[in-house]
Amino acid sequence: MQYQGVLKKMKTENLDVIQYYLDMKTDFLNMNLLLNKEITLTFKGYECLNCHLNKPIYRQGFCRSCFFDIPQAADWIMKPELSKAHLDIEDRDLAYEKQVQLQPHIVYLANSSNVKVGVTRKQQVPTRWIDQGAHEAIEIVEVPNRYLAGITEVALKEHISDKTNWRKMLKNDIEDENLVEWRERLKEYIPDEAAEYYIANNSETNLTFPVEKYPEKPKSLNLEKSKTYTGKLVGIKGQYFIFEDETVFNVRSNEGLVVELQF
Repeated sequence: MQYQGVLKKMKTENLDVIQYYLDMKTDFLNMNLLLNKEITLTFKGYECLNCHLNKPIYRQGFCRSCFFDIPQAADWIMKPELSKAHLDIEDRDLAYEKQVQLQPHIVYLANSSNVKVGVTRKQQVPTRWIDQGAHEAIEIVEVPNRYLAGITEVALKEHISDKTNWRKMLKNDIEDENLVEWRERLKEYIPDEAAEYYIANNSETNLTFPVEKYPEKPKSLNLEKSKTYTGKLVGIKGQYFIFEDETVFNVRSNEGLVVELQF
């Protein structure tokens, strides 16, 4: 079978084992069904996720000109504390910014390689945790806008990491943590503006990834450089394909690449 399309982060479904779906334009491929099969990925070109032109991808699946122009790539996306829609102040497109920023957001703890703090829109739970390869996670606060979530994350990351070690996550070199205890320990550092939104009585969510074999020394595939790669798919975690030879491929960091997939 042969498919071609532009890479976008895989859609997921949180069942007993997480299901992964790759959008190849004409078909949705359930990647779980390809576990233990040999697949070939071939680089064919680029397609900016915004303008759809064949232009080199700069960041986040966008070409350089789109990245510096469109609201979907503004600084507040990566730094929620820079959100200003609640003040009626425009960054790039106030209507879009109000739509995204002025909705319930969650500050959470997730354990993927270590316990880390993060921010996501409420509607993205548990998708955000799955994308990060977290096997357990818990909400800390639920706030009405992105700004409050951002300043809470900034305050908490003085006491806990906000980064994931992708190699450790893929190696499954992890330990279970009591996230309820972590949440209660961090409560005192929540800013006054967000304190009333603290979630006191929830339990952690546990996630199971479809991985047959974890790599001991994961090595990242640069498909733009190698042009083509063939390997046996033995796992999917976060947004990574894991192959038998310990090669790993981050679908999300390669958004905007046009690829051919054969199996």
